[in-house]
Amino acid sequence: MLAKPLPRPCSGADGAARRRAAAPGSPGSVGLTGGVTTRGGAGVKLIVAAARPRPTSVVVAAARDRTEAAPAAPAPAPADGKNVFNGSASAVPGINKLVTSTVGKSTNILWHDCPIGQTERQKLLNQKGCVVWITGLSGSGKSTLACALTRELHSRGHLTYVLDGDNVRHGLNKDLSFKAEDRAENIRRVGEVAKLFADAGLICIASLISPYRSDRRACRDLVPSSSFIEVFLNVPLEVCEARDPKGLYKLARAGKIKGFTGIDDPYEPPSDCEIVIQCKVEDCPSPKSMAEQVVSYLEANGFLQN
Repeated sequence: MLAKPLPRPCSGADGAARRRAAAPGSPGSVGLTGGVTTRGGAGVKLIVAAARPRPTSVVVAAARDRTEAAPAAPAPAPADGKNVFNGSASAVPGINKLVTSTVGKSTNILWHDCPIGQTERQKLLNQKGCVVWITGLSGSGKSTLACALTRELHSRGHLTYVLDGDNVRHGLNKDLSFKAEDRAENIRRVGEVAKLFADAGLICIASLISPYRSDRRACRDLVPSSSFIEVFLNVPLEVCEARDPKGLYKLARAGKIKGFTGIDDPYEPPSDCEIVIQCKVEDCPSPKSMAEQVVSYLEANGFLQN
């Protein structure tokens, strides 16, 4: 409806009182929403759309405040039974908070899945991701086999990556010593990286002494069991010591290196590995023949095709 024209503002105390009475939010005033004003003639015409409702008493206002402050009701559990949301209300209406986890010393973390997974990557590469874990004494030929194997697979059009025990200590594990606890951490980190490479669809070749069964078992448990191929280079200590490519056996015998595997620290040979490459004192296979033995296993078990 159209309001009657308002008189022009007056000066003096009477005019100030009128202006205060007409101010929005002041006692006796009416809040307007969606109103349109037009100026002309003797005053201002107001086209009133709707009036905002206001509390009629202190009791009503207090009840409204309590309602607004009350926590939202917990969200119902997902129909599929997965614990996706934590049920608490978000600061943003309509958005539920995702459940976070604590893993080790990492808190409030969340695993994010991507639409492209291992299956799609393997199809792209036409191979199956896996971990070839080469273990044996120092000087047994682990790095030599790893390089021969990656060369052979590369020549056949397969994507590989080698995690060499010494190489990873130049960067990723350069903060670790050769104390027992650091050696275990060295193996754990390499196992986690190998797991990522296998998930990417690569054939990851890890070559480390990794003397303890428990550490190797922990790495095996990171990936599907069939995707972990343990290769044991069964080379006698006297052959490794005779080779001594880095002169470490000589230092260990002289007492200048403590805790050296095979001298004053044990090596636990695998009891259930997939491949054993035997080397005798006078009869050791060539790097190429050892690589071909591993390639034959990969072919027979479907890793070189998808």
